[in-house]
Order: sequence, then C-alpha cells, then structure tokens
Amino acid sequence: MNVNWGSELWDQFDNLEKHTSWGIDFLEKYTKFVKERADIELNYAKQIRNLSKKYLPKRSREDDNRYTWCVAFGTTLQQLGELAAQREEVAENLNSHVAADLGRFTHELKAERKAHFQDGRRAQQHIENSWKQLESTKRRFERDSKEAERAQHLCNRMDNVDNNMDAEKVAQNRLEPSPASRCSFKARQAEQQKQQTAQESKKEYLTVLNQFNRDQHQHYHTMVPVIYQRIQEMEERRIERVSSAMRLSAEAEKKSLPVVGRCLDAMMDAAESIQARMDTRSVVRVYKSGFEPPGDVDPEDFGASMRRSISESSYLDERVEERRHSRKLWPFLRKNKLLNLLSSPRQPPPPPPASPSPGGTAPGPPSPPSTTREPIAQRLNDLMTSGSRTRKQCLRSLKRGLSLKLGSAPPDCSHLPAEQRREKLQNRIHHIGQEILQEREQREALVKMKAVYHQNPTLGDGATLEPRLDEVRRSLHRLEEELRNNQVWLAEAEQGSKSSTPGTLKQIDAASPDSRESPDGSYTEDRSAEVRFSKSRSSDFDDDFDDDEPPASIGTCKSLYPFQGQNEGTLSMCEGELLSVVEEDKGDGWTRVRRNAEEEGYVPTSYIKVFMEAKGFVQTSRLV
Repeated sequence: MNVNWGSELWDQFDNLEKHTSWGIDFLEKYTKFVKERADIELNYAKQIRNLSKKYLPKRSREDDNRYTWCVAFGTTLQQLGELAAQREEVAENLNSHVAADLGRFTHELKAERKAHFQDGRRAQQHIENSWKQLESTKRRFERDSKEAERAQHLCNRMDNVDNNMDAEKVAQNRLEPSPASRCSFKARQAEQQKQQTAQESKKEYLTVLNQFNRDQHQHYHTMVPVIYQRIQEMEERRIERVSSAMRLSAEAEKKSLPVVGRCLDAMMDAAESIQARMDTRSVVRVYKSGFEPPGDVDPEDFGASMRRSISESSYLDERVEERRHSRKLWPFLRKNKLLNLLSSPRQPPPPPPASPSPGGTAPGPPSPPSTTREPIAQRLNDLMTSGSRTRKQCLRSLKRGLSLKLGSAPPDCSHLPAEQRREKLQNRIHHIGQEILQEREQREALVKMKAVYHQNPTLGDGATLEPRLDEVRRSLHRLEEELRNNQVWLAEAEQGSKSSTPGTLKQIDAASPDSRESPDGSYTEDRSAEVRFSKSRSSDFDDDFDDDEPPASIGTCKSLYPFQGQNEGTLSMCEGELLSVVEEDKGDGWTRVRRNAEEEGYVPTSYIKVFMEAKGFVQTSRLV
C-alpha cells in the first residue's frame, strides 16, 4: 500500500518537522552506540591478549613440549590470541564500515532536511501572504460597500424631503427651488461616487480571490505533495540506513564466527589431546635412572670388632648427610662464585714464541708486569659499568667465562642416569640434525650465489663469498663430527641400559665417599665428589643465563703457535688450527674464540691471525 505524505499529511508540517528531527537524533544516538561497542570490543581484545601474553612462557623449555597438558595449555593461549585478533577485526569493521558511514550520512541528512523544510516554509509563507492580501481586499470591498449603501440611504431620504417640499410649494403656487433640493443633488453625486468605488473594490476582491484560489490549489496539490514526498523519501533512506548499519554490525560479528568456532574447536581438541597415561610415562622416561632398587640390608654385629659394612641404603643416607654437613664444598656454592672470580689472579697474555716453528713451543722472554685484568673479571666489570644495550652481550660473555672456569658437564652426558642420558643424547642428535640441514641449505645457497656472481660479475665478486663458504664447511664438518660422537654415545647408553644389573649400584658404591671410610669411622677426602658437586652447581648457575643464545661468530682465525691454556677461561690450541672468533680483543691482549659448542675460551691475540668478515677485509692481529 503506497502512502503519500503530501496527500495524507498536508496539514501536519510542524509534526513532520518534529518527527524528522527525532529521527536524526536517533541516528546520532545509534552511531554513538556503535562507537562505544567498538571501544568495548577493543578493550576486551586487549585484555584477552594481555592475559594470553601473561601466561605464555617467557622462554621455550623442554618441559613445555614434553607433557600433553602443557602443550594443550599453550595451544589454548595461542587460540586466545586468535580470538583477540577477531575481536579487534570486529571493532575495526564497526568503526570503519558502520560508525564512519553513519557519521557522514547524518551530516548529509541534516543538510538535506534543512533544505526541504526551508522550501516548505517558503511555500507556506507564500500562501499565507496570498491569504492576507485576500483578506485585505475583502475588508476594503466590505467597507466600500457599506459606505455606498449609507450614501444611497441618505440620498433616498433627502429625495423624500424634496418631494414633500415640492408638494407644499405646488399647493402654495410657489415655483422657486428650495435649498433642500440643492442638498439632494449633492447627496446623489456622493452616492454615485460611493457606488463606483464599491464596484472597483468588488472587482479587485474578485481578482485577488481568484488568484488566492489558484495559489491555494497549487500549494496543496502541487508544491506541498512534492516537498512532503521528498521529506518522506529522506525519512525512508534514514530508516534503511539504520537497517543497513544494524545488518553490517551483525555481519561483522557473524564473519568472525567461523574463525571463533575454529579457535574453540582447537581448544576442545587440545583439551581432548591431554593423555594422563602418556604424561605419567613421560615422567618415567625423564626421571628414570635405570638402576635397580637396593637389596636387603645385611645384619650387623656391633659386638664384633670388624669394619661396618656399608649397604646401598646407608650409602644413600650418608651421601645426603655428607652433602649437608661437608664444609669442603662451600667454595663451590653459588653465592661465592662471583667472589672467586673477583679474587682470581690477573695475568697478561704470554708473548709469542721467538720462531713460529711447529716444534718450537718455548715461549720468549717474559713480558714486563702489566695491569691488564683477567678476561672473566673484565667481563664482570663491563657488566657493572655498561649500558642497557651492551649488558646482554656482557651477560653472555660472563656466562661463557663462568662455564669454562667452574667446569661443565661431560659432553657424553655420562654424569646422568642411563635413561636420562639416552633422552638427552636423542634430543641433542635431533637438534644437531636440524642444524646440519640448515648449514647444508646455507652452503647450497652460497654456492648458487657464487655461480651467479661468476656468470654475471656486475652483481658481485664471488671471491668475497669464499670466507663464508669456508666457515660453513667447517661448521658442517664440526656438526657432522658431533653427530657421529653423539650417535656413538647413544649406542653406548642404549647398550649400558640393556646390560645394567643390580650390581651396577654396588660398583658405584665402591667409589662413594663411604667406601673410603677409615676403620675408625673418620672421613677420607675425595676430590671427585667435589668435582661432581661443582659440576652440578655450575649447571644450576648456567641455567640463570639460559635466556640468551650463544653469540654468533664474527670471523675466523688461524693459530700461528701452539698454546696451552692453563688458567681459567683460556682455551688450548695447536698450531695451524682454525677457530671461530666470538669477540675481538678489548685491549687486554686476549681474543675470545670457539672450537665447537662445548669448547670456548680466550687465547692470546698475538698467537692467532684473525679474518674479520664483517669489515670486508682481512685483518692480521699477529704482533711483530
């Protein structure tokens, strides 16, 4: 059913003005609602993202990927991040596609409404002016008609008086005109003028009346319908835009539902992937030592003067008690490590030999005393005095130096139980395999780039890639050697775990501190216990610096003379050996180098020839 405001609401101009004003107010109100909802979505997404970041592990630990419940929780946190991204996308759509369009449309609608109602007011003003003109001519015509009527009555009255006076004169035989007859003549002239004015007023009134009727017909049948129809179309567009905005808001929400559904499905799958039995087996695989439980305790005869036998259970109790009360292990505790470093002797690097012969290992004359500090102590001082930009590298240097000074675990993981050793070696083999693949890919890329340079010299010089290729080859050779060694150690660990018997623990008992107990019960000092304990404590200390990866090599070097590293933090090397440079000489005469992932230390700068790749030229650091 078609409805026309021009024909149905021709007399409701003021009500239409109020209604359209209220509609625009509603549009502004809905725009504000959309903006506030977008802000709520953004705040919700921000809180969800902060919550996910808060509970995500700061660093990837092995335990996080070992147990299914840790993996499931990590997956849930990642999906929360995806949910936050979807909420941000919803807020962006609401702001850009809904609120912004509504703001522009509201501005245009206000201008259009103002123009329409101005046209309506002009039409209404025109018809009102025409009505006023009609009323004015009508009143003038009415006035002139009344005056003409009064003049006619006056003239008729005076005519009657004249007639009476003429009759009396005839009766008296007097024929002279009387003064009354002259007055009647003037009244008749005035009455004729009044009648003429009334006729003119009537004509004017009829003319204005016809014009008003035409204007009124045009106003209510042409102008008002057109203006009101435009206002009606404007109102319909406003309502349709509100509908479109609501639909776009719902579509923005609906568009995110598939992704939200996938995130929730992933969370449910992660929850269902948790397997308690598998996690308990993982605990066994991680902490299982592979040893048999101790046997029965033999009876002891305290009455006989004989050496008390030591059982496996007493060995364990005594070992715990020895670690608790022994004062000989105190220097290896964590709190005294930095103090030991600070109190270490500071020695300058040895001068190069007189002749760089392969067999000549005798050093030259001793150099004069120097105040150069020991490398590890220098790194510690750099840590205390450096800014935030270099503090991270100082921590790496300090960690490397401490690991060399305090001792590290053996490379074959022989200090671990059989099961843990096998697990450790398997993980190491897996990581070495990944590094080998990366190095091979890098080598192939360099070879292809070198071939391209040879084919097109304008792109670059292939000779500049040779140092990098040599380093990649050496790194690949080192990794392959480490892989072979770890595979051999893994085979030994698997063979040892299969052949382990209850007597294994007794063999270990034979080397325990309790087995060296004197007949009178006194303790015999054992340096191996201190070394084992220092290694375990040093590994604990290294864990404090595991946040950073080892620094990358900045070049290579070749040893010119053999060097025997006898001090803490130094590295022994043979003549002609190729090493990776980790850190340049800081002015103290020492250069930090690395042989492999486990061997790193300081060597005298005068004993090596350094090739710095980053500077684009070969730098020789041999002192002449």
